[in-house]
Amino acid sequence: MRINNVEIVDTFAEAFPMAAARVTITAKNEKWAMQAAQAVTGFATSVIGCGIEAGIDGVSSKTPDGRPGLDCLFFGMSAGALEKQMLKRIGQAIMTTPTSACFDGGVSECPADERTELKLGGKIRYFGDGFQASKVINDTRYWRIPVMEGEFLIQESFTMVDGIGGGNFMILAESDDAALAAAEAAVERMKEIRGVALPFPGGIVRSGSQVGSKYAFLPASTNVAFCPTIRSRVPKTEIPKGVNSVMEIVIDALTYEQVAEATRVGIEAACLPGVMQITAGNYGGKLGKHHFHLQELLG
Repeated sequence: MRINNVEIVDTFAEAFPMAAARVTITAKNEKWAMQAAQAVTGFATSVIGCGIEAGIDGVSSKTPDGRPGLDCLFFGMSAGALEKQMLKRIGQAIMTTPTSACFDGGVSECPADERTELKLGGKIRYFGDGFQASKVINDTRYWRIPVMEGEFLIQESFTMVDGIGGGNFMILAESDDAALAAAEAAVERMKEIRGVALPFPGGIVRSGSQVGSKYAFLPASTNVAFCPTIRSRVPKTEIPKGVNSVMEIVIDALTYEQVAEATRVGIEAACLPGVMQITAGNYGGKLGKHHFHLQELLG
């Protein structure tokens, strides 16, 4: 298959289940809501090194307190890992941001019988050192935690579902300029799909990884098959003649359909001049149960 003379390789992206949650952050104005959102989703590119993956989902259409707000997505390898990381991040990055409040963002796109709860506010409340107070509004409990500025308001429970992590595709181009332009175009389109997080900086990763390493202490190492500068030194390079730069886009989402749609629109947008091939990373179906076949998505 070719789109705008770009070869779409007949392969698939392999993704796996992840525990996921959406958080709505509000503040006095958009500036401080964005400050909190950027802080809480920072350094959350990969569970390999960060323990969690996260991204800003978009502007909240309606917030519980009527103030400007942003939705953020979080993904962990288990419910316990997700809760551990979110407690740290909400406590250190949202509660510390002036005028902020924190609510369950909901997961209306996921079936009700698949939802469970994380009692994040119910644990962060102890920061109030005994002076915290709760209030129930419409059967939902909120905690008011006294802070030096005034009060930090947080919902007691947050919805958790089984999301999907590790969706991906790779852009193989003649130059780094062409690869970056294509990846940027893809990200702009993919950001329009709600429920999707692109956890790497600007949504793009230049240093994709392979599982394992020649060094026993490393769980992952550089993806040697896709490194142009060592193509002549590796036994099974995946770099075609003329390709000098590869960039990858990793996709986490709440549902299978969101990963599929983000992959489709992203690849279509990335088929620009200078791009020679688009492919995807997989482990032969041995790592994850979710498979996204590129040509089927684009057919």
